[in-house]
Amino acid sequence: MGQILKKIRWAFIAIISILLLVIVVSFINHRIQLKREAELLTPPGMMVTVNHHQMHVYAEGSGPRTLVFMSGGGTSSPMLDFKGLYSKLSDRYRIVVVEKAGYGYSETAAVGRDIDTILEETRSALSSAGEQGPYILFPHSMSGIEALYWAQKYPEEVTSIIGLDPAIPQAYEEYPLPSPFMMGLTGFGARVGITRFFPGIVDSSPAIQEKLLSAQEAKVYRAIFYQKTQTSNMKEEVRTIVANAKKVAEGGIPEVPLYFFISDGADLPLADWKQLLMNYSEAAAHGKYRTLDCGHYIHDYEPEIIAEESIKYIEGL
Repeated sequence: MGQILKKIRWAFIAIISILLLVIVVSFINHRIQLKREAELLTPPGMMVTVNHHQMHVYAEGSGPRTLVFMSGGGTSSPMLDFKGLYSKLSDRYRIVVVEKAGYGYSETAAVGRDIDTILEETRSALSSAGEQGPYILFPHSMSGIEALYWAQKYPEEVTSIIGLDPAIPQAYEEYPLPSPFMMGLTGFGARVGITRFFPGIVDSSPAIQEKLLSAQEAKVYRAIFYQKTQTSNMKEEVRTIVANAKKVAEGGIPEVPLYFFISDGADLPLADWKQLLMNYSEAAAHGKYRTLDCGHYIHDYEPEIIAEESIKYIEGL
C-alpha cells in the first residue's frame, strides 16, 4: 500500500511540474510575442484621458449624423469588429467607435463597471475627442443596456438607437452568465499566453471568419486579441451586469426611436432571446425590428443588409 501511495505522490508531483513548466514556457513566449506585436498596435484613432485612464476613440467620415458604435462584452477589438458595417456608412455619416476600458487600444484600468461609470466614461471620451451629439447609437449585445440607459438619462443626446442584437434588461433575468471561476481560469490562460496555442479561437472571430478585414487588419486583430482577452474590466462588467440591467429596467423603455436588428439566437444560451427583443421593440413607443437568419455578431454576418436598412431608417428620422 505504501509503495502505491508513493507512486501516486510522485505521479502527482510530475504532473504539477509539467504543468508549471508549460505555464512558464507559455508566459515567456507570450511576453516575447507581445513585444514583437507592439509595433502593430499604434492607435489609429485618438487617445483621450478619462477618469484617470486612456481610452481610444476612432472616427472616420463626415455627414449630418454621428453614429456611435458600442461593442458587446468581451469583444477584444471593437474598432475592427465593427469595420465591416461602419465602412459602408462612413461615406454618408460621421462614425465613431468608443473602446471602453480594457478593450482594443484603451487602457485596462481599475475603474468600476456600474452603469453610471460606464456611460459617463463613454460620454467623456466622445467629448474629449471633439465629437458632438446628438448621436445615433449602434450598440451590440451587452452595450444595449448602456445605450438604453443613455437614452433614459440624456434623451436630448440620443436621436435613435439602432440595436445590433442588443441586450435588453429582461434578458439578464435568466441569462446564464459564466462563473467567476471560469472567468478567472480563462483570464489566467490569456495572461500567460495559453491562448496562443489555440489560434483557432481568434480565427473563429466573426470579423476574421467572414473575411471583413484585410490581411494586415486581421494580423492586428490577433495581436489585440492576445493582449485584450478576459481583461479585468471585461470580467467586472459580467459581475455587475445583472445590477446594471435591473437599474435600466426600472427606468422603463426610453421614448427615443428604436430599430433592432435581431439574430436567430441560435448561438446564445438563452432560448427566448429573439422573442424578448421582439417584444421589447413592439412595446416601445417608436420601435421596430428586423429579424435576420444569422448569429449574434449580426453586424459581421449581414453588414450589407444592416447598412442598407440603417440608411433608409436614418434618412426617415
